[in-house]
Amino acid sequence: MAGEGEVVVSRGEDGTVRVIGGPAAASDFTRAVLDVAGAVLAWPVVGDAGLPTAEIHDVQGAQQWLWVVYGEQVAAAVHACGVGESASARVAAELTALAGSAARLGFGHWAARWWPASHLEGIPALQPDVLGLELAALTHTCQQLFDTDDDQPADYVAELIGDHKAGLDTLIQWWHSTPPSSDTARRLEYVLRTVDDAADGAGLDGESLRHLRAALDRPRADGTPVDVTALFARHDDYALAAGEPLVTGGRVIARGAGTNDWRRYPPGFVDASETAVSWTARALGARRQIEVEVVAHIAAPGAEVPLAAEIRVNDGPPSRVPLSRRVDVWSGRADLDLPAGETEPRIELGVLLPGFDPGPDSDSGADREAIRSLVRRRLATAATATSLDAPDSPPQEGTSALFLAEIAAATTDEDY
Repeated sequence: MAGEGEVVVSRGEDGTVRVIGGPAAASDFTRAVLDVAGAVLAWPVVGDAGLPTAEIHDVQGAQQWLWVVYGEQVAAAVHACGVGESASARVAAELTALAGSAARLGFGHWAARWWPASHLEGIPALQPDVLGLELAALTHTCQQLFDTDDDQPADYVAELIGDHKAGLDTLIQWWHSTPPSSDTARRLEYVLRTVDDAADGAGLDGESLRHLRAALDRPRADGTPVDVTALFARHDDYALAAGEPLVTGGRVIARGAGTNDWRRYPPGFVDASETAVSWTARALGARRQIEVEVVAHIAAPGAEVPLAAEIRVNDGPPSRVPLSRRVDVWSGRADLDLPAGETEPRIELGVLLPGFDPGPDSDSGADREAIRSLVRRRLATAATATSLDAPDSPPQEGTSALFLAEIAAATTDEDY
């Protein structure tokens, strides 16, 4: 394993060159990933990210960024492995500014996909427009990482700005009301000015962007405090544990909790708590029936979505029960095929989206809890961001740096 400031460069049998810069993450949702020119970069989300691990499939294409992420020695070692001059080498690496920005961008994409928002666990969701605009700014900053031949970074940044431009006015208000010497104010200004620069380069226009340019051109307001709670308040008619029970009759023969594996459905569908999935088996005369209830994410789609529960009884073949959303829960029920006299069936149950589901894997409950612990720590730091914003304080870098969306989530008075 490479030490800090040091990496191992090696060539695989398939010609892929690997740069191992730190510990590997065990599960896909504990790994931040960034698709760059000629390679994929990855960092573990939990613990010290350090230098990324790189899987390089196009050594020549990757040379445009290798030297500025890892330093010239690593770039030379990758070239040597790529042309067959070396099979493996341990070389010193530089902890560059672009490596820190890339790690931060990777973490931001991870947060957009895996942030474990949960009413049950008290973890607020991130505001999509705030996160999206900061990702646009970071992508523009990291444009040297991407394939510029097909305008990949410019097109993606323009798409992000277009999708999230509704958040620009909110960020402008936040910036104008934040002490100018604070870390939060510097991050807000960086995002706003970088978005403006990227939008100008892409030829984007519109009322929100014209307002942004006007705000950046005039003198900044004097740090009048703003109610961040009001800026980011949500107006959702979400009432936890609402609705009537699925069945009011019958004899309960078993109850249990299901597995809530985040990998098996898209973000924004299900509350991320381990206790979000529950089931009840009932005897209705000679029939046996199972009822499934899954606590919905606050942003769960209201339209019909083929979310399903996968049920396995007594180690038998799996079957699926369609779920539908009613206010704050996904629910469904189905008959159970149980032997006569069965009183304590062994039931395994998980929730998934058919077509999206990568399939069951080894239990990742410990990884999910590690992610929730990480997020709670970051939110606790974000909640005190105002007091941490001392004049001229050095900004955090890399994945440890808070995103504006985290500060907004932690300081917004939601009913969690």
